[in-house]
Amino acid sequence: MLDTPSLPPDSADYPTVRRAIEFLSTRWRDQPSVEDVAAEVGLSPSHFQHVFKRWAGLTPKAFLQAITIERARELLRSSASVLDAAYDVGLSGPSRLHDLFVSHEALTPGDYRRDDLVLRYGFHPSPFGEAIVVVAPRGMAGLGFVDDGDRPLALADMMRRWPRAEFVADDEMTALAAARAFDPALWRPDAPLRIVMIGTDFEVRVWETLLRVPMGRATTYSDIAVKLGKPRAARAVGAAVGRNPISFVVPCHRVLGRSGALTGYHWGLARKQAIIGWEAGRVAG
Repeated sequence: MLDTPSLPPDSADYPTVRRAIEFLSTRWRDQPSVEDVAAEVGLSPSHFQHVFKRWAGLTPKAFLQAITIERARELLRSSASVLDAAYDVGLSGPSRLHDLFVSHEALTPGDYRRDDLVLRYGFHPSPFGEAIVVVAPRGMAGLGFVDDGDRPLALADMMRRWPRAEFVADDEMTALAAARAFDPALWRPDAPLRIVMIGTDFEVRVWETLLRVPMGRATTYSDIAVKLGKPRAARAVGAAVGRNPISFVVPCHRVLGRSGALTGYHWGLARKQAIIGWEAGRVAG
């Protein structure tokens, strides 16, 4: 049996936090009090404040500020310069110090014979609910989330991305990759998380660009299109972002609409808000 690191205890807090986020996402303009949100999730104000701060690293009030559209617009005002700086200095900068250290390679579907790709998958806790992790021989190939305990649906979502691959259940092999993705204590440059991007050339270029957006910052579809030298391809960029199979690690959640709106997210808007706020807590810390 492999001795794999355990995930932080705050992963157990997500169901409560998710209910709070769903409440905040519809009431943020009213700036609800801690007492209001605590009543919504059925906890005392002091207990709720403790649970939320343990999970997010932020108070509920600070989290609310982190996900408001005004904050999003502040992030977007520097989005183009963030991407320029990332390309120029090789992913350095203060925000990057808090970010995942990822080593990646790109493979087109043709790099494997259509019927010889073996992918191992497992289900693991995360700070954002149960996750499904998919590992290829060369590194992590997929990361998604389970909603309402529906593991078959989460697995089917991954299987449709690589319909000719053989999927093998292997919680033991995928546990280490899950811990490396979600536990900040394991985000080390001397031991990067290896990921494998399997997609078209354009999709891989979009996903590589996402890796250059530091934690605590944001960008837009159109800014990515410009960076790729295809300024009219914002819609195609959006489609590629939506097909990103390695959520959270390849941070498609850091892409916002030009207005600052959170826009859609394959794994649900509440989860996107949760990830953005959780990252804000990591950067602030």
